[in-house]
Amino acid sequence: MSVLSSFVWSVADTLRGPYAEAEYGSVILPFTVLRRLECVMAPHRDVMAEIVAQYPGEQQRRTHLKLKTRATDSTGLSFWTTSDYTLKKALQDPNNLAANLIDYVGGFSANLDVFKSFDFENVIRTLDARDRLAQVARHFEKLDLSPDAVSNADMGDLFENLIYRFAESANDGAGQFYTPRDVVRLLVDLVYAEDTDALRGRGTVRSIYDPTVGTGGMLTVADEHLRGLNPDASTALFGQEINPRTYAICKADLLITGQDASNVRQGDTLVVDRFDDRRFDYVLSNPPFGTDWKAVESDVKKEHARGGQGRFAPGLPAVGDAAMLFLLHVASKMRDVDETGRGGKAGIVLNGSPLFNGGAGSGPSDIRGHMLENDLVEAIVALPNDMFYNTGIATYLWVLSNAKPAERKGRIQLIDATGLGSKLRKSIGSKRVEVADKDREAIVRAFAGTQSDGDEVTVPTKIFDNRDFAYWTVTVERPLQLRFECTPETIEAVAEHKKLGQIVGLAEALESFGDEPYLNREKFNRELGKHLGNHGVLLTAAQRKTLWQTIGVHDEAADICLHTSGARKGEPEPDPALRDTENVPFGWGEHAKTHDALEETVQSYFDAEVKPHVDNAWIDWDKTKIGYEIPFTRHFYTYQPPRSLAEIDTDLERVVGEIMTLLREVEG
Repeated sequence: MSVLSSFVWSVADTLRGPYAEAEYGSVILPFTVLRRLECVMAPHRDVMAEIVAQYPGEQQRRTHLKLKTRATDSTGLSFWTTSDYTLKKALQDPNNLAANLIDYVGGFSANLDVFKSFDFENVIRTLDARDRLAQVARHFEKLDLSPDAVSNADMGDLFENLIYRFAESANDGAGQFYTPRDVVRLLVDLVYAEDTDALRGRGTVRSIYDPTVGTGGMLTVADEHLRGLNPDASTALFGQEINPRTYAICKADLLITGQDASNVRQGDTLVVDRFDDRRFDYVLSNPPFGTDWKAVESDVKKEHARGGQGRFAPGLPAVGDAAMLFLLHVASKMRDVDETGRGGKAGIVLNGSPLFNGGAGSGPSDIRGHMLENDLVEAIVALPNDMFYNTGIATYLWVLSNAKPAERKGRIQLIDATGLGSKLRKSIGSKRVEVADKDREAIVRAFAGTQSDGDEVTVPTKIFDNRDFAYWTVTVERPLQLRFECTPETIEAVAEHKKLGQIVGLAEALESFGDEPYLNREKFNRELGKHLGNHGVLLTAAQRKTLWQTIGVHDEAADICLHTSGARKGEPEPDPALRDTENVPFGWGEHAKTHDALEETVQSYFDAEVKPHVDNAWIDWDKTKIGYEIPFTRHFYTYQPPRSLAEIDTDLERVVGEIMTLLREVEG
């Protein structure tokens, strides 16, 4: 693959000069697609010409071409060209090469509209104007991209490798469209793991969907894996893609493999679901990491406002990270559970933030709550760092299901594969590590529960109840206790206050207090009224409150301030500066992990963990919120004891000795 990719890429030497590096992709990608199509059509050109002449209608041509080109391992071609040209034939008339190629591309059937996405006619004209068309055409005419020489999976690798190179050379998010094949194969294996026996059955028909399909790499691997389990299986592949170039490649790839090209559709998945009326057996996705959704904020919020009818009803994440929107979309596209108990499965690649970002009551926490309370998360696998081409951050595979096996219901499996990566001999962008076949098999065994101590590779894994990741955030209040003392410092603070400093006579009224401290707010307010009256100062209730808030300082020896009106009259008033929160796990202590156990669980936690340290604290039950967090790394943390002092001293003595030796050498 590296040799093939390098040969294709070498045409860049021809383009250098008239084209900037950022423009190479606009030429190389459509010519690669054209040559692949040409090599696929080559054995069938005679049949194709016969059918084109015999059947003028699009549908009739497609039907007869598919029948005539069908083979034991193929569903037949469903595209054609009415043009007699090939790259070789077009090159035989160099004076009219541009016109010949435009005729060639324009003759493709309507379902192969991918060259419009590349604006290929304009590319051809520009190459001709810059005197590079013949050289580029000759370069690709030499390339053997026939299915016998390059499989569909290898072709997908080639396209994605080229895209990576273009993005890297243009400094334009290299790798954002390229999911490493080791990651894809692992995700596909995990999603299929529990269905292997069923997939081998006769008459197997499955639909596979990727809402961020890119060039179709995930669909290709999933399709080939399924056919490896069952050569007679029938698959229908679906995808949606925002980028016009990668959309075009994916559509061409599906046509070549005999899939329905109309099942690949262009558009932003967050704005519009092009398959709104469809649900799928398998959903696979690697959404872009760390992208914001500010540009589509109004559309996303409209979808959220639809409530139960919308994909984003459970909540909205921060506008800076769209990852959890894709998570909700993927979950919404799993097929409904049928009468046999079979539902949908999904796999999605995410960074670490969806595990823990946002506190109780936030959009991300509510989204996690939706996933957990509806028992949609089957497993989460932590991958090694440095797995992806454009980032070295921690990444995770989420395996979703709406029809878990009985033994998995209400539970989540966490698998720590961070220690399994194998170093690449040469890094590719940020990718320095890959998951080798033996490691992938070990991860799948861990997921399936079949690993044993005798395995060459074992993977740490733990299973939790869904509610183990739920908690209450409880607000703990402490009483407001204030000392009031009209010192020169507090009077100066009042004078500098933007709302109080302009009140005539206020400073003089405060100076008349003397230096006597007041430990009771009501007593201070009564005395304040007298001093203000003596100096002819009138304050509104709001100004008076601002005044005592400015003068008062916390003092545990002071009397507790009480509410003076409303439903809480006579109760202690909380001190906002001392307010704190506690996260109480649903399963704390011996109480059941249910919402009904809120008061007993929280009160028990408060009595044991808070009250002994702050005797006058209390819980503000009205502010209690439910939160959800999956602290993955905490559950697999291994304590590493610090080195002994003797060992550290030995190292220091060694280093000091080395320094002294070097100094003596410098001195002479």
